[in-house]
Amino acid sequence: QVQLVESGGGLVQAGASLRLSCADSGRTFSTYTMGWFRQAPGKEREFVAAFSWSGGSVYYADSVKGRFTISRDVTKNTVYLQMNSLKPEDTAVYYCAAKRTRVGASQDTTYEYWGQGTQVTVSS
Repeated sequence: QVQLVESGGGLVQAGASLRLSCADSGRTFSTYTMGWFRQAPGKEREFVAAFSWSGGSVYYADSVKGRFTISRDVTKNTVYLQMNSLKPEDTAVYYCAAKRTRVGASQDTTYEYWGQGTQVTVSS
């Protein structure tokens, strides 16, 4: 089984940077599609970024493109979300997710495993 643990969230000022980490003890990141999603209070879960091992495809939501970067370290079995130029509207709980398929990388309903989430708060 896959168990995902997010870390790296916190309270920062607008314009600052954070790097979120998602670690898995199952050592399956080399073949799984990994995604980052976020959810603000009263809002629906929103796709942020995803990495598909098949073809090395990377996907970003328009709202974060150019500011966020998803990457992975196979040796550490960890996927990262580098977040730069953070804005107050980025405030949300960020979730790491994984699935064995690559189709529909931006669709949250297709993911099999989810982490507990890490809070990111960006002040003005």
